[in-house]
Amino acid sequence: MLHFSSSFLMVSPFSAPVSKRSLPFIPSPVQDVMQNIVQILESVQLKWELFQSWTDFSRLHLSNKLAIFGIGYNTRWKEDIRYHYAEISSQVPLGKRLREYFNSEKPEGRIIMTRVQKMNWKNVYYKFLEITISEARCLELHMEVDWIPIAHSKPTGGNVVQYLLPGGIPKSPGLYAIGYEDCQEKPHLPHADRRGTDPGKETQGEVDVPSLQASLRVEMESARIIYCYLGIAEVRTLQQCLFLHFQANTKTFSKEWVGINGFLSQNCIVEPGVSPKSIYIKFVEVERDFLSAGSLVECLEKAIGYPLKFNN
Repeated sequence: MLHFSSSFLMVSPFSAPVSKRSLPFIPSPVQDVMQNIVQILESVQLKWELFQSWTDFSRLHLSNKLAIFGIGYNTRWKEDIRYHYAEISSQVPLGKRLREYFNSEKPEGRIIMTRVQKMNWKNVYYKFLEITISEARCLELHMEVDWIPIAHSKPTGGNVVQYLLPGGIPKSPGLYAIGYEDCQEKPHLPHADRRGTDPGKETQGEVDVPSLQASLRVEMESARIIYCYLGIAEVRTLQQCLFLHFQANTKTFSKEWVGINGFLSQNCIVEPGVSPKSIYIKFVEVERDFLSAGSLVECLEKAIGYPLKFNN
């Protein structure tokens, strides 16, 4: 599992620009993070902003913003902008991080300035998407938190099993996700199949976004755990919410839980000799005051590349 730095998800600025050729040489967890961040930035169709000067960011009011951002470049030979770096800056304000990358006195900025001076690059660009603290934690839930399998009892009363929740679920507010393992159903990433990879168009240092999305789909299929619900434990604790979801005989639950609870209850009814679907959970604690901000379901759907089945 990756560990957080002051900006919780980032790719080393000292590595070569990510491309299909260079990806195998990047450690797998870092490669996965880069692919996810690029996918998010591309999915919201942000425009690249041309970096004008090394003091450009003194005019921007970014001091208190958290964001996902990318830094790109083009060359005299090819105008297409390619990614040099991408990061989710969840604790260090965006303005401070960008100034470090566009300040020639900083190691990160020195690399960029040198490549421009040596005419390796023609222009440098940046793009960013502002996020809330809760959205940053939601992305952490997806990228950093491992799935926990839910055990179930042997059939009782004929063909009914019961879920056995693990211990250690926090008695605090936060976010949680429910997923299931299903070899038959594979989530479809809407942009992954629009065009195939053309080896003739592959360029060193360029991120091929459709191929990255296809790679994410293959990885997701091999893991076979499909997100189906994102929960917000704001009024109740994480422990209380998950307890209410996984009690098959629960008759009283909120309207927005009808779909997910119906799915979980139905999964407890099994045919002789047939096991129920394997169910998984993951969760992250978030301060209650932050949970109402942002668009959390849409944030997660953009990050995973497909809709959540049981979120309204």
